[in-house]
Amino acid sequence: MTGRAVVLEEFGAPLALRTFAVPSAPAGGMVVADCYGGVCGTDLHLQQGHLPIPLPLVLGHEGYGTVRELGPGTVRDALGAELAPGDPVMWASSIACGTCPPCRRHREPTLCENRRTYGVNRAVGDGEALSGSWADTIVLQPGTTVVRSAPGVEPLAAMALACAGPTVVHALYERRPVRVGETVVVQGSGPVGLAAAAFAQLAGAARVIVVGGPAERLELAAAAGIGDVHLDVAGADDPDAVLEQVRSLTGGGADLVIECAGAPAAVAQGLTLARRGGSYLVIGQYTDAGDTLVNPHQIVYRQLDVIGSWAFTGAHLVEYVRMLPTLAARFDLARLVTAFPLERHAEALDAVRSGGVMKAVFTG
Repeated sequence: MTGRAVVLEEFGAPLALRTFAVPSAPAGGMVVADCYGGVCGTDLHLQQGHLPIPLPLVLGHEGYGTVRELGPGTVRDALGAELAPGDPVMWASSIACGTCPPCRRHREPTLCENRRTYGVNRAVGDGEALSGSWADTIVLQPGTTVVRSAPGVEPLAAMALACAGPTVVHALYERRPVRVGETVVVQGSGPVGLAAAAFAQLAGAARVIVVGGPAERLELAAAAGIGDVHLDVAGADDPDAVLEQVRSLTGGGADLVIECAGAPAAVAQGLTLARRGGSYLVIGQYTDAGDTLVNPHQIVYRQLDVIGSWAFTGAHLVEYVRMLPTLAARFDLARLVTAFPLERHAEALDAVRSGGVMKAVFTG
């Protein structure tokens, strides 16, 4: 058998669609076919060489597919459910080493110093060619957290927040939970921002205000039922007036402001949107986009808790999959997704780069 995959061969250059032999499933692992691979903003940074990764590399760290072959010793998923060929599954992008100081001493596997991540640092030359989800087939190695997909949830709906959802589970359930009745402001209207808004609503926030742009993304979020108020700061002639509107709507500041924009300048703005004694949770600055000016007086004057949250583990993916039926019942997740065949990979990346789509997903 052979499988096709989208390969990053050179930073800043067009990607290539290549064919690879599909190996047998490894002991403790599996071969998954008919893959769906999400395009994340991080992938655009990887293509441009903004993060140190090995090449050539099959991209894609968000995935959904059907079990084709189980390796020896692989019989159950992370929740103990029996697995069989034909089962739909999702999998965590990273495997923590379990032995470095963050893993063993600090109980922080997301900070693992030796994380092995599908679509990020598993190079073709390492003998693991089909190790990214931008492919019609992927080989999952031992130690991967695999979860049988939630019944009744369509693949594109599951893929709408495939990376953003678990990332927000980590942030909102461990780093700084949303409390019932709180007013929440979300900066950013991409997948991470919409995941944060959706989970805040499910957690019992009294009001969720999404501040982002462009206007089309905010309209799409509203149509999907995500967020209560949607304000376009990106396209505003006077962004300060929009920020003042947020303060007015929140009575002087939100209980919790969640940064999901990924733009360094958003941080200084966000610090002024929280109430005194509130919290500022930073999720969006995953890629180092540079420095920004911050007024530390705002942190002290407002007596803010400023909290960062990095990535997610397999345990957070498990909770995302468990929540998918509830998410899909309340929000129109599939509306957020635009599907592309692997052959149209260049078009898909251009659409993500320009903001023309909310969430691009490859169908293998």
